[in-house]
Amino acid sequence: MPGRLPPASGLVYAASLVWEAAKGAAPTSCLGAADEKLNFAKTGREKGDMEMTAVGGAEGDPPGEGAPPLQREASVGSVSTMAGGEGGGENDAITEWQAGWNVTNAIQGMFIVSLPYAVLHGGYWAIVAMVGIAYICCYTGKILVDCLYEMNDEGQLIRVRHSYKGIAREVFGQKWGGKIVTTAQLIELLMTCILYVVLCGDLMIGSFPTGPIDARSWMMVCGIVLIPCGFLKNLHHVSTLSFWCMVAHIAINIIILAYCVGCAASWKWSAVMFRIDFIEFPIALGIIVFSYTSHIFLPTLEYNMVDKSKFTCMLNWSHVTAAIFKALFGWVGFLTWAADTEEVITNNLPNPTFKGFVNIILVVKALLSYPLPYYAAVEIIEVTFFRGRPKTTFPSVWALDGELKVWALFVRVLVVVFTILMAISIPHFAILMGLIGSFTGTMLSFIWPCYFHLKLKAGKLEWGDIVYDYFVIFLGFLFGIIGITTSFYSLIKAFQIGLPF
Repeated sequence: MPGRLPPASGLVYAASLVWEAAKGAAPTSCLGAADEKLNFAKTGREKGDMEMTAVGGAEGDPPGEGAPPLQREASVGSVSTMAGGEGGGENDAITEWQAGWNVTNAIQGMFIVSLPYAVLHGGYWAIVAMVGIAYICCYTGKILVDCLYEMNDEGQLIRVRHSYKGIAREVFGQKWGGKIVTTAQLIELLMTCILYVVLCGDLMIGSFPTGPIDARSWMMVCGIVLIPCGFLKNLHHVSTLSFWCMVAHIAINIIILAYCVGCAASWKWSAVMFRIDFIEFPIALGIIVFSYTSHIFLPTLEYNMVDKSKFTCMLNWSHVTAAIFKALFGWVGFLTWAADTEEVITNNLPNPTFKGFVNIILVVKALLSYPLPYYAAVEIIEVTFFRGRPKTTFPSVWALDGELKVWALFVRVLVVVFTILMAISIPHFAILMGLIGSFTGTMLSFIWPCYFHLKLKAGKLEWGDIVYDYFVIFLGFLFGIIGITTSFYSLIKAFQIGLPF
């Protein structure tokens, strides 16, 4: 008989049992044949993870486009995914579990802390929206990937397109298709960077409300810490740290949920409303849409899966899990604090020490998450504008020895400074997130995937699919127009009132 396990070993052993039990509970169609080392949250020029790496080359398609078409059932690897590359490299193939982690990381990230605030303004309709929008985004993600494929003469699905941008060029035209998607993606990435800075300021002022430093000054301090991002060559080390911060963030979410459940005796059930606030609810919808945005990297993610036939199952389970957790987190968080719910739920924690501890961890997580969208945005800027004549207007940012030129470093630092200045100018986290979700979120996740589906699959769709695609497009325009209008109105109103600290 083996001896008694030490405490640490016992925890590891228990964790392994939980993992095996979770895998055993999943549908057979979602299980791989062999276990693989999970290489989460890697981006840049390193192997592995796909989050925030679907940057797209200048034309949106990978190098080696003349290679034979890819079949959906084939197991194909990839090389580096930077610049939209999707070339083959067996060591970079990922399982459906790794792909599911990436999707989950994208749609269950830092900004889940604002979901109780969405319930404050949307009531039960916000909870319904968290589930309904998850269903719609899951559907549009699947049809977006379906647009990558066409049926050949033998009745096989062949991958003839390679990226979101490639699909857009096919539908919108070679001249403007890629530019339209690139612009939307760049806006979303830069606004995500701005949101991280604003979130840091909100968390720090929540931890030290009576200190001499105000929210904008905290944003400036955190922004100074981010200046070295301009000198990054890849994200390997940052992404490794970011993964462990993500694990800590998940643990904190569970702790907050447990704290709220512990306060169940004082829950304010009657505070959750059925009526809709037509000014604030569209902002809540924008927050929810933004929290489900992951479509821009789904084509790259699907390409790199070992077994592409499991993509649909992976996307279904990741969105079902997200919908359940978000609805539960938003509902329980609001029941605990009701009308006093803050834009960032951790600022509601009553114990100053515990609140400060949680907020500091989230600040570190936000700072380590910032380089991911920042690096992707910089890559887009450099590939679009700085590849040298005659390809682009401006000279190349790279010297002959492969190093960045000095002036290129200045451009990169300037992007960081721009996000800091924007954060200081618009320090309203929830309103800003609602605006992004209503603008780029509805386009990337609602309108464009359905429009692409209708155009590329014309004559092949059932009437029910056509009606549903048009319905989602209608919802996208409705959410977008109303959300943008009310977000701008709320921003103007917020500036008139000023900051609450």
